[in-house]
Order: sequence, then C-alpha cells, then structure tokens
Amino acid sequence: MYEPHQPSRRILLKSAAATTAALTVGTAASPALAATPAPAPAAAPGGFPDYRYAKTLLTPGQLKYNPTGEIIFPCIRGAQGRVSAPLGRYYLYYAPHDAPGGICLAYGDHIEGPFTEYPHNPIVSNRWQPHYSVTHVSSPHVMWNESAKEMWLYFHGENHTTRLARSKDGINFTYDKVVLTASMLPAGTNETSYARVFPYELPAKNAHYVMLFMLNNTSNHRDIHWGWSADGRTWTFDQKALVSHTDVSAVNVGGPHLLTRGGSAFVVYNKDKESGGDLMITEVGKNFTLRRHLGRFYDSANGAPDNGRSAAPSFGTEGGVPYMVYEAGERLKGSIAVARG
Repeated sequence: MYEPHQPSRRILLKSAAATTAALTVGTAASPALAATPAPAPAAAPGGFPDYRYAKTLLTPGQLKYNPTGEIIFPCIRGAQGRVSAPLGRYYLYYAPHDAPGGICLAYGDHIEGPFTEYPHNPIVSNRWQPHYSVTHVSSPHVMWNESAKEMWLYFHGENHTTRLARSKDGINFTYDKVVLTASMLPAGTNETSYARVFPYELPAKNAHYVMLFMLNNTSNHRDIHWGWSADGRTWTFDQKALVSHTDVSAVNVGGPHLLTRGGSAFVVYNKDKESGGDLMITEVGKNFTLRRHLGRFYDSANGAPDNGRSAAPSFGTEGGVPYMVYEAGERLKGSIAVARG
C-alpha cells in the first residue's frame, strides 16, 4: 500500500517546463490569442500547471432556463472540426441539479467566454419517453468519441443511475442505454453519479475507456470509484474505492476528472466544504494500481466566487494555454468559473 505523499511547492517549482496533459478540447487558437504567448505556468502537484481563477462564466440569474436557481458540473468541449456548423468553437455543458434538472448547453468562441445560452435548453430533460421518467437529470459529461464521430453524453437521473445518449451535432441527442446503476456495486450502495468517461488504454483489461464516478452508501460518506470498458457502453466496475474519503481526511469526495502526464494517470477531485472545499489530486499510475495522494491541486478561495468550495473540474487548452472550468461556490449556491494555468 502506498503512503500519502505531499511534495513541497518548492520542490515542485523546480520541475522543468511542467505542462498539463489534460484532454484538449479545442483547435488552433485565434490569431489574437496566438500572438500573445502565455507565461510558463508554475508547477502544482504532479507537475501540472498552478491554476488561478480568471473569471466567472455563468451564473444562474443570467440564464433563461433557470428552474431552481442553481447550476453544477460544467463540461467544456471543442466543437470546431468535430460537428458541422457549430454554434461556437466551444460547447459548455452544465445542469441544475435539483428537480427537474435538465442538461443544458452554452456556446462560445473562447474558453474564457463569453458564452451564450442555447435558446432551447434543456437539450435533455427529466422525461424521455419511452426510456425514462425521473425527478431530475444532471451532471452532464460529454466525451468526443473519435471512432464514432459523435458526442457521447453521460448523465445521471436518478442519483443511482447513469445513462448514455449520443449526438452528431452535440445538441440533438439519441438515447442509448443505462451504463451504471447502484446495483452494479457492493450491497448498500445507494448512489452512483457524477460520472465522467475518458478514452484511456488499459490493454490488460481489453479496455479503451475508463469511467470515474462518485459512490455513496449506507455510511453516507462519498468515495471515488471507477470502471473500464472496451466500447464506452458496456462496463466492468471495481468493487473497491479508487479514492476513499478517509484517504484525504474528508467527509465526502466527488467530482472526479482524469488527467495524464509522463505516462501516468492522475485523478483530480473535490472535497466537501466542511473538509476544506479544495480540489485534490491522487496519482493512480498507468494501470490504476498506484495510490499516491499528492495533496491539494487547487486552493479554493474564501472569497467570491469560490466561497470556500471548488468542485467538478473540466479541463482543456486553447492556443497552448491550459484551462480548468469548474463549479465555484457552495453546493447548489454557486456559479461556473474558469481558471487559467
């Protein structure tokens, strides 16, 4: 078993030319952006950029579709070169959580915005006959499936079920199937949600994709779990936690995202506000057999917009500049913000 390891910032700053290997969501930068090279980022745990808050992108009060006064779980994806006649170079998916929820879309030409709300939100609602009728749908994660040339949307509703829908244009989706339920995990599991799926090669498991998600059970403490798949549709799930809340002295951990660097894999995830509200990082290794807890990845600010909590990060680059789009603020009281590396 690997003991937690927290390298000092002084040591990490000595790592040369540290760059992020977060999934690139865009294409070439515009001439204006390309003409101004970004300064070399400082090193954060794992050698990733030290992200700093840049601006707030979306708040519930500015949105036409705003049934509950809250939004969560952003996912930024490049649309140019992937879908025909995109509304903008970048698609930003998000959702309210509380009933009725609804998967929503905003679009823009830069990761730093501005973003325009899609006028016909939600693009996926809590009722989709004959497939389901639930109290809410939320936590959109969209993965570009290169082989299918489609945007694949993973979303939850209810909290114990994750579903898949597929789209050629990133706006109009066709229902596919249920990919994860609480019944697929150990007895006592009552929540399997906030899933993100990434292309990732695990030859020993004949897998081309991995899924990270949050699990809750009768203990009412949330942990990070994972699974693997050959096709992104049919999954096998590890019955043990990938990252337990006890590993990082938290009540709950959630909102996981996969990053890769130097031939290794890392999971970035959030603590609950009462446990510090920061984003943490754990190295899981090339084959997901390592457990090296590297400490704080992003320090949530006490002031606005973080108000002591940052969560559910989504990563991308534009013009060589790394970005992190994240949920800023107390749960169900926050906004969607962007930090620059």
